[in-house]
Amino acid sequence: MSDYQKFLPEGIPDSHLPFWDSLREHQARVQRCDDCRAYRYIPKDLCFRCHGDRATWTAVSGAGEVYTYTVVRRAPTPAYQADAPYVLAHVTMTEGFRMIARLTGAEPEAVRIGMPVVIAYEDVTPEWTLFTFRPAGAPGGPGLAQS
Repeated sequence: MSDYQKFLPEGIPDSHLPFWDSLREHQARVQRCDDCRAYRYIPKDLCFRCHGDRATWTAVSGAGEVYTYTVVRRAPTPAYQADAPYVLAHVTMTEGFRMIARLTGAEPEAVRIGMPVVIAYEDVTPEWTLFTFRPAGAPGGPGLAQS
């Protein structure tokens, strides 16, 4: 049993497991439509653009820029209180889709819309690796685990 007290994914459909497996490998992969080449994050059975039903799990660059963000000052549970205030960022990835995660490695006051960021990986339990974002060029960018 893990000492990790923060939220972990629950009830993940089998069709979404390749994404979570890719995080454990420290190389995020998302679905990409085999017909029109649109990226599909969060995984879907049908492409939002062409309605194709074939997709391949494709590695992404991990780079993006902050589309918008919020500063969390009141933690949702006691496990997050020591982290507050912290930033949740909505990031437009280089490939064109958006992802939401915590932005680490920058004080909340330093975060700006348009700020370049990269995915970082946190091995939080033996079973789970989660992703965060870090400012581009900061230590702990793609491929490096965070503690």
